Amino acid sequence: MANMLAVIAAGDLSTQAVLAAEALRKAAAALGHTIQVEVRSSLGVRNTLPAGAAQGAQGVILVGSGDLGEERFAGLKRSAAALDAVLRDARAVLEQALATAQAPVQTAAQTGTKKIVAITSCPTGIAHTFMAAEGIQQAAQALGHVVRVETQGSVGARDTLTEQEIREADVVLIAADTQVDLARFAGKRVFKSGTKPAINDGRALVERALAEAQPHGTAPALADGVAAGKAAKAEHVAAQRSGPYKHLMTGVSFMLPFVVTGGLLIAIAFALGGIYVFEDSQQGTLGNALFQIGAKGAFALMVPALAGYIAFSIADRPGITPGMVGGILAANLGAGFLGGIVAGFIAGYATSFLNRNIRLHKNLEGLKPVLILPLLGSLVTGLAMIYVVGAPVAEALATLSAWLKGMQGSSAILLGLLIGAMMAFDMGGPVNKAAYAFSTGLIASQVYTPMAAAMAAGMVPPLGLALATKLFADRFTREEREAGNAAGILGIAFITEGAIPFAARDPLRVIPALVLGAALTGAISMGIGAELKVPHGGIFVLPIPNAVTHLAGYVVALVAGTVTTAVALRFLKRPVSSVVTA
Repeated sequence: MANMLAVIAAGDLSTQAVLAAEALRKAAAALGHTIQVEVRSSLGVRNTLPAGAAQGAQGVILVGSGDLGEERFAGLKRSAAALDAVLRDARAVLEQALATAQAPVQTAAQTGTKKIVAITSCPTGIAHTFMAAEGIQQAAQALGHVVRVETQGSVGARDTLTEQEIREADVVLIAADTQVDLARFAGKRVFKSGTKPAINDGRALVERALAEAQPHGTAPALADGVAAGKAAKAEHVAAQRSGPYKHLMTGVSFMLPFVVTGGLLIAIAFALGGIYVFEDSQQGTLGNALFQIGAKGAFALMVPALAGYIAFSIADRPGITPGMVGGILAANLGAGFLGGIVAGFIAGYATSFLNRNIRLHKNLEGLKPVLILPLLGSLVTGLAMIYVVGAPVAEALATLSAWLKGMQGSSAILLGLLIGAMMAFDMGGPVNKAAYAFSTGLIASQVYTPMAAAMAAGMVPPLGLALATKLFADRFTREEREAGNAAGILGIAFITEGAIPFAARDPLRVIPALVLGAALTGAISMGIGAELKVPHGGIFVLPIPNAVTHLAGYVVALVAGTVTTAVALRFLKRPVSSVVTA
């Protein structure tokens, strides 16, 4: 009988962490072993391992990413696992850990151990950020490497890399769908990727990073040739751009907090002061004050934030000022979020061009990022917005807004079908984010129906799977049925990524069922004209007065899509017994 230890670091996924701990305990009991499991989440530490626990243990399982307290396990055999892997098959994870514990010890020279530091980030900073971190950590540790992952999520950076860790690292791996500031990694070998490769095949990504990473900029210690180093860094950054989609998603990720905050404040203002809370007669009331903060504060910054951080993604920090100037001009010209997108790209590419082509003496190089580039970039962007693109984009947005507001019948249903299908197709991937960005951007133009369809449809995949695991349990393994509880919690919070583990195991049957239910939900939502002023929060924003219109019909749309997905899974998936014997 073996005595094993486990530490689960789950961040905000506290429910899944508890489920994973219980799954490990059951697996250990079934195999005739004992295991002590410590759970670390945003709620704190549960079942802390006692001091000296490592002395009587054969091995330790490190689950998830973040602060796992690894220093306690010096000399103890370690194995890594992703949280999803434990929820899917805790027994297999435990058996692998036992095999690792019984293997002979190898030296670092024999294993070729490398030190890897990584950063993960996604536009909404919720699920993909942490799933990519787990994928990298699991893969690197399985390959025998030392890894530390910093997550840049919706609540900011967690497990921030230290200067010493960066200095000692052999390679820096960036798995992000948004722009990440690389200033800390000058002189280090850097490899950039999206989050999807880290989630789908972390082992291959780590191997590619070790083989293909290229030096970034120049080492800080090289005091001579500062200008040459900055030029090399700029060229390297420019060479590693991954196209307009990533720049757009960076802007959207920074815009979202303004949209959520503004929408909630406006909804609360209407709840307190009624539908006329914005009128002059309501001046001095709390409702009017909240409306001013939401509408003229947070909402007013949406488009500048979008444009500023699109430009930041393209041109780094010098692009922020031109981008925000272009964004505020787009808002003032009535060009809305479409104008903000155009302004961001103009500012970013213009500033990047100026940065590459303006050559100054090294003693004057410091003037570029604080004076020359912001000034010239703002001038170019502002003139382009005022004299060239502002008016046409404003006209295009007005036409689009009028069409969407007047949309009824079959046209609205078809758009809802499309938005719903896109939200479920890749569950947080590029197609999902394209539909979400489109819907979110329209909020700035007071068009709220696409946002309602997008959020309801995005909740359906994990909710439908959770319901199916309860109603049609014979279609799912024991681990999937347990994971269904976590999927349900993620679904009600509008985290579509909760469906990914199920889709990854059986994509040809699961994804069509998810798309079918989400498309139906989107169609019903658009068909009844439901509006949503808050672009996130799931069912938790539904009780807020005026946050959602046609609330009863909206709930019906959500329930209809969830049930449709569950029933579709019943017919598309085979019973587990027949899957095993097939």
